[in-house]
Amino acid sequence: MAFETFLSFDNPLFGNFAFYSGLVIGKTLLMSVLTARQRLTRKIFVNPEDVAYCGGKAPTIGDQGVERVRRCHQNDIENVFPFVFLGFFYILTSPDPWWATLLFRVFALSRCLHTVCYLASIPQPSRFLTFMTGYVVTGYMAVAVIRAGRF
Repeated sequence: MAFETFLSFDNPLFGNFAFYSGLVIGKTLLMSVLTARQRLTRKIFVNPEDVAYCGGKAPTIGDQGVERVRRCHQNDIENVFPFVFLGFFYILTSPDPWWATLLFRVFALSRCLHTVCYLASIPQPSRFLTFMTGYVVTGYMAVAVIRAGRF
């Protein structure tokens, strides 16, 4: 298959990868909106100009409601972007399309469940298990890419 055809939405594997990557990146972007919403509803801001503009209290760091959403967002940044980057190289290894799509789905589901567990304060080990599920998927793809590469 030609490179142009391989990296095309006409290729179901690439289309599936693009869909699930778009889904988890979109979820990561949504976390910024949720953080802003938490700050606005609680009137908790870290910058003096934000306090002056939005009428909040003095600049505040450490509000638990804001910090929980921020930590969830940070966790997405630390996990979603490696998945997308490695996933792109992973599809170039010509994996079995069924297996690769399953990996993409499992990762996306694990990240969505991780967010639910984080924001709803569901007791551990729920958040840990959802995190590790996505981490193992990304690790698997990393190993496949390394094995397919040349030294």
